[in-house]
Amino acid sequence: MAKFHENLSHWADQNAQRITGSRKNEDGSPREQYTCASGITPSGTVHIGNFREIITVDLVHRALLDRGVNSRFIYSWDDYDVFRKIPKNMPRQEELEKYLRWPIVDAPDPWAKESSYARAMETAVESVLPKLGIRPDYIYQAEKYRHSDYAEGIRKALEHRREIMDILNEHRTTPLADDWWPVSVFSSFTHKDTTRVLSWDGEWSIRYLCEESGKEETLDLRTSSNVKLPWRIDWPMRWNYEHVDFEPAGKEHHSAGGSFDTAKRISKAVYDFDAPVSFKYDFISIKGQGGKISSSLGNVVSIEDVLKVYQPEIVRYLFAGTRPNAEFSISFDLDVIKIYEDYDRCERIYFGEEEANEKRQAKEGRIYELSQLDPRAVSRKESRREGKGGLLQIPFRHLCNLLLIHNGDIETAVQAFPGIQEAVSDGRMSEEDLQDALVRAQCAWNWIQEYAPEDFRFSVNPGGERVLELDDSQTSGVSALVALLEKGIGGLEDKELQDEIYSIARTAGIEPKDFFTLLYRLVISKEKGPRLAGFLKTLGEDRVLSILRPYTAS
Repeated sequence: MAKFHENLSHWADQNAQRITGSRKNEDGSPREQYTCASGITPSGTVHIGNFREIITVDLVHRALLDRGVNSRFIYSWDDYDVFRKIPKNMPRQEELEKYLRWPIVDAPDPWAKESSYARAMETAVESVLPKLGIRPDYIYQAEKYRHSDYAEGIRKALEHRREIMDILNEHRTTPLADDWWPVSVFSSFTHKDTTRVLSWDGEWSIRYLCEESGKEETLDLRTSSNVKLPWRIDWPMRWNYEHVDFEPAGKEHHSAGGSFDTAKRISKAVYDFDAPVSFKYDFISIKGQGGKISSSLGNVVSIEDVLKVYQPEIVRYLFAGTRPNAEFSISFDLDVIKIYEDYDRCERIYFGEEEANEKRQAKEGRIYELSQLDPRAVSRKESRREGKGGLLQIPFRHLCNLLLIHNGDIETAVQAFPGIQEAVSDGRMSEEDLQDALVRAQCAWNWIQEYAPEDFRFSVNPGGERVLELDDSQTSGVSALVALLEKGIGGLEDKELQDEIYSIARTAGIEPKDFFTLLYRLVISKEKGPRLAGFLKTLGEDRVLSILRPYTAS
């Protein structure tokens, strides 16, 4: 169970309180269920910037559940929107061009794996969200429109046509034409939305002209699958239909006169429904790339791309630890190490293994709770540790060194971490914890291969023969270090071993920094590397001796 939600230190809890405080039944009683909503048009790759809305809604949804109320998270795929533009990162561009102005749901999957273009974008997200502990109820708008579920909502918009025009015109430089209608029609003859509404009979029938074919047709809203509402009217219609209590939106929607402003007024005027609690969230960028991520431009980093470097809890941590109205960047450079370190510190504070004042403990504790994929995971980890000592964390930087030492062997690198085998045997680490460590190791290796700077990487020399010629003082220093290694260094603390190496260098008449550089060159063929004392201990005496013995005086 969450321990820190009641102090309202986190923005998700503050908004959960807003929702339960303002969204009540007509008699003032609490709702039996609260509905949190999000959605997107699957016009291109759903990227990490789009994910901000998904995770934001999930965090508030979880905060509502922690308050003991019933909450539902719905995610709408606006797959009945028109296919306007082909993103640059899509294959088979020429074939897709034939489907421009069609419903997205009717364009083909460019990879020929799914039933449609829209479904290809949808499945990519639906398959990854459970990895992040997110399981919304999906709503497919093409199905809803084609089953005429929104017929009543469409008719209401037609009835309030002039009122809607007045609201929209307040924020337009060019007023809508007198023959404008609050609906769009996909032609039965061409499948495109290049149509013009001619008339409405005041009941259920719409007549339209297909501008490409020149043909006319009359449709019954109760049975037709061709008519839909434009975005600024569709949004408030669905608020009413789904009884939405909370839905955030990007800052462009929340700008003055933006789609949220107009939707809020249309919702009340047309559907007699109060707009949901909302707030604006800011954009996400990729560090070093600059600018807003855009599906249509194809400059996207997918959720899967981020999960290759950040384990799922840390992806949640990045968003849970940042206020939604703050712009931030996803990093793939050396900042990755710091982010892992920050998460580990957050975990230590939660479990009381690092000191923090009460305010910080509440803040970090709540962020940690919301970062977990399963809210029950925290209590399970707590119960496993009772009477068995502290947390066993595998620092990301150390893990990178272990992976480089063991040439990317994930399991060997994890098993080589000091204390892990004892933690597994005494029950402090469960199979679940061990699996988390393996996921972290895989992320670390992916980062090393794809993003780590060249001077961060190394490979350990095989040993057994000389690759450098040493002078007498260097040979003396290496020989003294070999003698120390032969006695065993496992019992020495890192600082003690470091001091011993300094002493050996001075005795041999070598500047310590030059001796350190020499050892790095001998062991990894680089001028510098991981902190030497700890690195030598991690490599182990036998492996270091096999490299250094060819350089001894004997």
